Formats: sequence, structure tokens, C-alpha cells
Amino acid sequence: MSEVLEAVRAGRTGLTELLLKRMTDAERRKLLPELQNLRKELRATPWTERNDRVYPALQVAGAMCHSGAAAAATWIAGADMRWRQTPAETLLKALADRDTGWLADVARRLAARPVSADVSFELMAGLVRTSGCEVPVTDAYVVGWVRHIGHSWGRVPLVDRLRAEPDLAPLVAGLFELTDLSNVRWLFGNGQGSWQSCLAELTQAGTLDRKAVVDACVARLLRGGGPTDHRVFLPLLVQLALTRDEERERVADWSALARDAASPVAAHAQSVLAALALDDELTARQLAEASEGLLFRAEKKLVRAQLVLLGKVLTRDASAAPELLPAVAQAFGHEDTQVQERALKLVERHAKRLTDGSAAQVEIAGAAEQLSPALRVRAAAALGIAPASAPQAYAEVLPPAPEPFRLASAPDSVVELAEEVSALLASDGDVAAFERALDGLARHAHRDQDALREALEPVAATRWWKQPESRDRWQTEEYFGNTRYGLLAARDGLELLMATLYGVVGTHTLLAALQRGPAERKCPHSEFSRVFDVRLRELAHRIRTDPQPLLLATPTWNTGLLEPGDLVDRLDVYRRLGARVGDADFAQALFRVRREDRAAARAAAERAAGLGTREGRRLARWLSAEERVLPTSQRLTEEPRIPVEPSDIPELQADFPEEFRRLGWPVKVFGTHRYCHHSGQENHRHWLATLPERRELVAVRLVHDLSHAALYDQRGMAAALPLLAESGGPAGESTHLCLAYGLGARHAEDRLTAVDALLVLAARGQLDAERLGSDLGQLVRRGAVKPLRLAESARTAAATGANTTIWEMLRHTLPVQLADLATAGTTVPASARGLGELLSVAAECAERSGARGVLPHLAQAAARRGSSRLVVQARRLREALTEETAA
Repeated sequence: MSEVLEAVRAGRTGLTELLLKRMTDAERRKLLPELQNLRKELRATPWTERNDRVYPALQVAGAMCHSGAAAAATWIAGADMRWRQTPAETLLKALADRDTGWLADVARRLAARPVSADVSFELMAGLVRTSGCEVPVTDAYVVGWVRHIGHSWGRVPLVDRLRAEPDLAPLVAGLFELTDLSNVRWLFGNGQGSWQSCLAELTQAGTLDRKAVVDACVARLLRGGGPTDHRVFLPLLVQLALTRDEERERVADWSALARDAASPVAAHAQSVLAALALDDELTARQLAEASEGLLFRAEKKLVRAQLVLLGKVLTRDASAAPELLPAVAQAFGHEDTQVQERALKLVERHAKRLTDGSAAQVEIAGAAEQLSPALRVRAAAALGIAPASAPQAYAEVLPPAPEPFRLASAPDSVVELAEEVSALLASDGDVAAFERALDGLARHAHRDQDALREALEPVAATRWWKQPESRDRWQTEEYFGNTRYGLLAARDGLELLMATLYGVVGTHTLLAALQRGPAERKCPHSEFSRVFDVRLRELAHRIRTDPQPLLLATPTWNTGLLEPGDLVDRLDVYRRLGARVGDADFAQALFRVRREDRAAARAAAERAAGLGTREGRRLARWLSAEERVLPTSQRLTEEPRIPVEPSDIPELQADFPEEFRRLGWPVKVFGTHRYCHHSGQENHRHWLATLPERRELVAVRLVHDLSHAALYDQRGMAAALPLLAESGGPAGESTHLCLAYGLGARHAEDRLTAVDALLVLAARGQLDAERLGSDLGQLVRRGAVKPLRLAESARTAAATGANTTIWEMLRHTLPVQLADLATAGTTVPASARGLGELLSVAAECAERSGARGVLPHLAQAAARRGSSRLVVQARRLREALTEETAA
């Protein structure tokens, strides 16, 4: 047996196989524990020191020694065997003496593995061939087959390779059942010689059953899948060239595809239905059912095409009106008012064919309630019914603003604290959880560091600095003492504190890093990064040298605000214990303490002065200071952005450590510096908690980041906007500029986040719609914000019931584009492209909110010739703004 292990360790696969062939089954089974121990040994070896030659021989040895098919398949497909697999022919030769039932079982078990297991297709196919079992139609097997066929280039055409496949029918059927095409989609091209053309050719030739292929293709399109899966199956369906009989027997499928499928698939289904309808091969009921779902789709091209089809059928067959007009009325609820008007024109043209009081007329009248007020009157006239009574006065509906909540006290139990620290290291958590954990670490380090270390041991055991191969003292000292970039994330700070508790970082390193501070960085984010860094490094140094009884700066509220009474109570604890106050901890506490409630601030100031300590007197002066004002700011010219540079803030530069004084310095924009290592970091929420009553100081440093969401299509940059909206202090120029960029962001999820922030500001009464609208007008003119993106954001916000808010915003945005249009003559300037969508949203908001007045330059746009969307919507907005209020 030692000879076998020596051969395996030497990576001699052939010798390993030969030696095992000479053994009995019992002798092979006895060898398994030693092979398993060798496998464990290899797993524990650092990857830089592993001998990869061992794995092929080890894979063969384990496969030959296992007598059970399940165990053998598990051994062969092990993750550690994946990167250095034995050639398939070698394994097949080694297992050739097994009975066919055992080989078939192994083949099925290997094929049942996920695609990510990367089991060799040659091995699975060889086992199937040797055992004579049915081909296992699983994802792993089918994906392996597609790759195998696709990679077999040579001079043999793909269609001939497929024709030669003995199991072609079940494998093609499995192709339609694949759950994820991302593993093979790149093999599916277009044109002659592609998989689609070859499968269509084999189907036409009768090699594949036509009905089975067509049914499977339609069923897969109905099932859906990935966003681009239709690029594989739709071309195949088109190339199959269905006959009229085949199309007719699948009317229900075309209706479902037109309603729910991806846009290209829906367009194909619609074309099939249109051809059937125009050839009188669809009943009115079938066409109505197909239309009802399709007319709810967002794609205006599809909806318009369906309305055109319905109009043609109604013109040819007047008796179909009771069936089709209620379906047409479904478009009254479409978000595009031009679609609504098209549908209404169709109803107006054919409504005379309805019987008064009929079910169809009642249904259309009910659907007409979704129309804008002006179109609703036309619908009532067309149906010959009395218009609805005058609507009640419009009332703005805004979602309730989020309510802040109090932080729970720090965990009393070290076990509970360890669980929270573990969760934060895994997810980075929020401000509330992070601050509670910091306070808990400070308190328990002051009480009993041995108990704290014992509770944290399971968490620390998973950290890199606790692993045997990472115990290089210089490496850990360099990592935790490096202040070049500062602590980039909250989890970095927790790692530092835990490494300090376990003695991984020396005291001299902690002190040197604290005194040195982060390296100088010329970017707007560095000031908040320095404050975040110095707080955590001060806490780490104090844990090692002079533990604090608690942290003064722990917020009272999740927004970062600290109640003045709570801070006075904590200072009193320090006074009674004779503990030394940390400079950074106290500075952060002052920045967080609530001062907007002047009565509470004055009461706390009296108590603080009575403590008789230096910190108490400093807090009393801070709470008694005069009301703060926003810093003045200067707008610069830098196409296409609108950079903002605020002035200094003297209040923040007195009696504070240097890192905190920097927050009151003037902010300079990037200039030629387009990147900093803080960009895209998750610490924005911690920055807002640093100055919870001065959101403008955070917003001015985020303007550049938010501009990337609109200009450079960066994803996720708007995540800080809702937190900015929920923060305290006046919402000034920078906050509104950040919001403007967010509303014009490239990605839909970022725009939705910006809409949430807009609604929060509006609900709190802090939104300056005029400022926001004016900024958006300038950004659209500069090309930083695209009108179509802004229109989508505005429409989403208006749909929540904020019609007045959005109208007030757009009435200051639109004049800029309308002025450019008015001075451009008959051409449409770049800044006015997409203006029709903005006008559409503005018109809808004006109609629903009852807004009246004059919008500069709107009359010139409405007077332009033609029936483009821009002109139609300009006329609609003009009518809404000039409509007389009903008596």
C-alpha cells in the first residue's frame, strides 16, 4: 500500500493505476483512509506550496478505491480536483473493469452536479457510452455537450457534427430546458452555420421532430429566463418558418407572449397575431384577449401598433365594436398620454356602434376615469353620457417622512457584543450598529479585556491577521500602522480594534499612526476620512494604554444626533471616575450634539457649566453659541458640471483638533484630479453622522461623486441621497445639486433612489423646488442630465401623488429648454431633445394639480408646426395652464 501512496505523491498516474489494478476490492477499500488523509493534507497546504501533480493521481486512486457509485462520483467531482483533473480517457480506462450498472450510476450522479462543478463532458459521455445507459439530460451534461460540439472546430460543418450525434433528439430537448444560458450563449451566433440555422435545417430535413422542436421553442419563450435568452430561441423560431396552420393552433401562446415576453419576442408574437387577424383567422374575442394584456406594456411602439391593428379590424367589421372597444379602453391607463389620446380617438370613431347602457359602454366609461381631465370630457361626449361631476380640490399626497429612532444601549454581554461585531464584519452594517459596537468595545475593554478577548475568539479566528501563515509581525504592523490611505471602511476600523485587543499591533505603532494621521490628500472627501480615521485610532490606542469607561460621541439617534443631556451625563461619569477624555471622541461629540432645540441646549449648557471641568465649560460655550448660518458658496464654470466651492466656517476651526478643523476649511473641487481612493466607498453614511446638523458640508463633498452617476454612468453613486434627505440642517445649494444629478442618473435604481430622497425632502418641507428646477434646467442645457432620464424620474415621483411638487420643479426647469427652442428657429437644439417627454409629465402634473399660469416660451413651442410629441405636449400643457376653473 505504501507503494501506491508513494506513486500518488509523486504524481505518477499510470503507476498508481497499475498498482491498484493488482489489488482486490477489500485491499483498495483499506487504502481509502490514507488517501483521504492525503487529501486533507493537500487542502491545508498553502496554495503557493502545493504540488499540483499529485491531484490527477489522487483522483484516479480515489475513484478506483471507492466501491459505491455515490462516493466515487463525489470524489471525482470534488472542488479540489477541478483544476488538475485526470484526462477522461485515463479515468475511463481505470474504471473499465466495473460493471455497467455501477458505471451508469456514476454517469448519472456526475451529470446531476451543477454546471459550476465543471465535470468533464468527455468523462460523462464515455461512461454513458461504456455502460449503454440513456443519456442524462441535465444542465451539466447538455452544457458540456454544447461546448464539446462548439469546440470541435476542424473542417466538419456544425450541421454535420449535429447530424452525427446519436442522442441528438434528447440533447436538443434538454437545450430548451437549460435554466441558465450564460454558460453557452456565446456559442450561439447568427446567420448561416449558426446553431439556430443548423437546428432549423435538421428540423426541416426531418432529423428532428418538427412539432416537438416548435413546441419546445415556444414553451421556452413563454417560460422566459435571462434577459437575453430570447436571442437564442427567437431566431430559431423565426428560421423554423411556421406555417399558417402551426400559427393558428398556437393563438393562446402568441397572446401570452405578446403580453408578458421580452420586447423582441412580444413584437414577433404581435406580428403573427396581426397577420392572423387581418386574414380573418382570429375571432373578435381572441383579438380582444390578446390586446388587453399588450396595451398595458410600456413599449409605446408595440401599443401603437396594436391600436392601429384594432382600428383596421373595427373599420372592416363594425359588429366587433362591443368586443374590441373595451379592449381599446385598456390603453386609457397607459402612462403615455399620446397613447391615451390615440385610444380615445379610436373610441370616438367607433362609439356610435355601441348600444346605450350596454356592458361595453359601461366598461369604457369606467376605464375613462383613468384619463386626464381634458380627455375625460371628450370620452364622455363620445359615449353620449354626462361628464363626471367636478372633481374635488386637489390634495398633494406625499409619503410620510422617515422617523428617526433611538439607539439601543451598548450590549451588556460580551457574547452579544461579539455577535454584533461578527455581523458588522460580514456586512459593514449601518451607523447605529457600528456606533453601538464601538461603544460596547470601549466599555468592555475598560471592564475586563480578558473576558472580551475570550468572547471575540471565534470571530478573531476567522480574520487574516490571526491565521498561522499571516503572523508576520512586520506585515501586520505595516498594515495597521499604514496611514497612507486611512481606514477605508468601518470594518477596517473594527479589524484594527480587534487586532489591538489581541496584541497583534504594537503600542508604538498605534501611537505613531495616531500622531501621524492620514496622509495629505487633495480631494473633497479627505477631511471626513481623517475624522473617521483619527477617532478609531484614538480608541485603539486608549484600549491598549488607558481604556475609556464609555464613548462620549455615541449618538442618541440613528441619524447621528446626540442629545445634549446625554452628553452632559456622560461627562459627569468621566468626572466621577477621574477618567481622561479623548480629544477626538469629545470633538466628535460636539459636532453631533443637538443645538437646533434651543431650550434643551440652554438647559444642558447650564448643567455642563456646573460640572466644573474643562470639557463641561467647552460644551456650555458650544451649546450657547449663536445660531449657525450656511457657508457662502461660489459656482464655477466647468462644462458640463456645475462645481460648487463653499467658503470657510470659522465656528468649526476653534478649539478643535486639526482633523476636525479641516471640516471648516474651504472646499476645492477636483480640477485635474479625477480620482481618489475614497470614491465609491460605503462611508458616506458615516460622514453624515459626523455632522448630523450640517448636511450641506457633506453634500458639497458628494456633488462630484453624484455627477458621475449622470455623466459617466457609474452605478450606485446615489445611495447616499436618502440619508442626505433624512439628515439635519438646512438643505441648501449642494444638497439640491446632488439631488439634481441623482434624478438624471444613468441607472434606473439610482434614479429611484433620488426620487425617494426628493419625496423625503418634500415631506419634511425642506425641498426648494425652484432651486432644484433651475439647477436641472442648467444641467440639461449643459448635457449633464438627459431629459428622458429626468422625465422618467419626474413621472415616477408624480405617480406617488406628488403632482404639485413635480410641477413646481418642472416649471423652473422647462423655461431653459423652451428658450433654447425659441431661439433655434425651425431646428431642435440638442438641449431640447427629449423635451416632449418632460412636457408630457409637466402637462399631466398641471392637469391633476390644477396648476394655472404662464410658462415662459411655452406659447412659441405650442405654435410650432407639425404634430411631433414636443409640439403636441406643449399645446396640451398650454391648455392645462389656461383652462378656466369650473364654477
